[in-house]
Amino acid sequence: MAEARHAISLTVNGLVHEVEVPARRLLSDCLRHDLGLTGTHVGCEHGVCGCCTVLLDGEPARSCLTFAVTVDGHEITTVEGLAGPDGAQSPVQRAFSECHALQCGFCTPGFLCTVTALLRDTPAPTDDEVIEGISGNLCRCTGYQNIVKAVHRAAELIGEADGGEP
Repeated sequence: MAEARHAISLTVNGLVHEVEVPARRLLSDCLRHDLGLTGTHVGCEHGVCGCCTVLLDGEPARSCLTFAVTVDGHEITTVEGLAGPDGAQSPVQRAFSECHALQCGFCTPGFLCTVTALLRDTPAPTDDEVIEGISGNLCRCTGYQNIVKAVHRAAELIGEADGGEP
């Protein structure tokens, strides 16, 4: 007997997608396998590492812990949706590149989504606020120094784009 499938509608990176998924399909699997958006990485599959972090209605969420059927009708932004409409890097993406805040890159999509939300809510974070803000994302390569620098640089870039200091 075939597993029942459920029709859901997701707005992902500004585009509406109608998909049919089994009840137990994880959002991470829906994004990667059903929609072909492989920028969302799956690491620990327990919600610990943060590699699968996406923005769900603007808030960071672990897509490996979220059933796709529960986000029917919601808006999701993946790492692919952070760039501008013309493909230009977002300030956060640019800062991560400028500050060499990645090595292997596996954790980077989760960090980019997390930091995007952090800087929206805290435009000029202190070091302690940055450390707290990224504490749910793990990186095995960088030691975090350049990630912290990148968050501050992104805040500067956002402030410049807004016409002043953050």
